[in-house]
Amino acid sequence: MANHKSAAKRNRQNAIRNARNTHVRSTMRTLVKQVREAVSDGNKDAAAEALKKVIPYIDKTSTKGIIHKATASRKISRLTKLVNSLD
Repeated sequence: MANHKSAAKRNRQNAIRNARNTHVRSTMRTLVKQVREAVSDGNKDAAAEALKKVIPYIDKTSTKGIIHKATASRKISRLTKLVNSLD
């Protein structure tokens, strides 16, 4: 329990930011899962479309500081490589 007014405000801010970050991270994981499912189904067009949606989202997640930029780069690289393996 916060004893100061500023500490109570900080707790409220942290709760809001935590909820936002959780939502963004969860959405990113869902988009990544859609790419992987399209690849496992062998659907090249759906995989390419899903990849086109997920790359900017991963970049945005990294820019906001929710994930590290190296993690974002690694995810994009691996997903692109996975989709290109369908050729």
